[in-house]
Amino acid sequence: MYEVSWEMAKSVLRWRATQAVANTSERLGTALAKMQILYLSQGTCVALIIIGASTLKQFIQIVCDNSPCKADTLTLTEWYLLFTCVAIILSQLPNLNSIAGVSLVGAITAVGYCTMIWVVSVAKGRLTYVSYDTIKGTTNVAMVFNYFNAIGVVAFAFRGHNLILEIQATMPSSEKHPSRIPMWRGVKASYILIAMCLFPLAIGGFWAYGNQIPVGGMLSAFLMFHSMDVAKSILVIVSLLVIINSLTSYQIYGMPMFDEMESSFVVRFKKPCPWWLRFIMRTIFGFMNFFMAVAFPFLGAVAGLVGGVALPVTLAYPCFMWLKIKNPKVYSFEWWLNWGLGVLGMGLSLMVIIGGLYTIITAGIKLQFFKPQLI
Repeated sequence: MYEVSWEMAKSVLRWRATQAVANTSERLGTALAKMQILYLSQGTCVALIIIGASTLKQFIQIVCDNSPCKADTLTLTEWYLLFTCVAIILSQLPNLNSIAGVSLVGAITAVGYCTMIWVVSVAKGRLTYVSYDTIKGTTNVAMVFNYFNAIGVVAFAFRGHNLILEIQATMPSSEKHPSRIPMWRGVKASYILIAMCLFPLAIGGFWAYGNQIPVGGMLSAFLMFHSMDVAKSILVIVSLLVIINSLTSYQIYGMPMFDEMESSFVVRFKKPCPWWLRFIMRTIFGFMNFFMAVAFPFLGAVAGLVGGVALPVTLAYPCFMWLKIKNPKVYSFEWWLNWGLGVLGMGLSLMVIIGGLYTIITAGIKLQFFKPQLI
């Protein structure tokens, strides 16, 4: 009898230990995924404030030209504040379904200004002093780290586009109509659209400007090199499209953070979040982004590092999620494939972060806090 009782006790202990490990791993996985999603959400909103406010200042400067309404009457910090206030007002729509039209406007404006920038840049031809040579005098180690930093810059260029899956996760799903089918179609369509915007922009921009592209990217290069030889109307339209895109995108990429704050309230107090509290939370979130935009206006200079931190969401987490959901047979081909890709993705993300840090140190980038500058 004692032997049976001891065996039962061991079985219970093993079961409890297994459950504890499973619960711990589930909480850890949820925390890591949530941290990355919220990092992408807030980081993208901060970047949009920097881009949108800087472009707004330049837009007023172009429109007013030499008239008394020059943009210099306000400091760049005040332009940041103005843009943030407008973004907060427009971000009060309750959920993703209510901003479908906003998302459409954001997509149209993104395609519009990306296309106009690369078409005009290519049409105007290459700069006379353009160069495509790599940086001379670097060691093999430096070149490797520069390559990894470049991967991080590409990841930063896609910014919050990794939130597409998070956004689509709100779609209703059932056994008869699983959400994975329209989600997969949406992912393919959205990333094709993103590629149609970014790849011609990168290829055409590099051909036109080469190593003369400033830290602010193609928009800064376009306004810098073609402010005198392009019609004022084109500069106005491009700047206006960028501003509208930044305002509409702020609402979309801020929604995961809004949902997290409101769901925390619902779980804790077991009642819907009232409209006035939603307004307060979103306003606080907006001014937190404003503070970070003013405090860290050099995000473009550390794009490789910022992009590397978010890479696991794309390169590693899907593989680990597949293992958790599908639970393939241990040591099977699927098991080895997903573990291998997941570990490789985490390793690549770590190397990109190291590459970003190495580039910052060796390039001597001046990280000027609380000193906003035009992109």
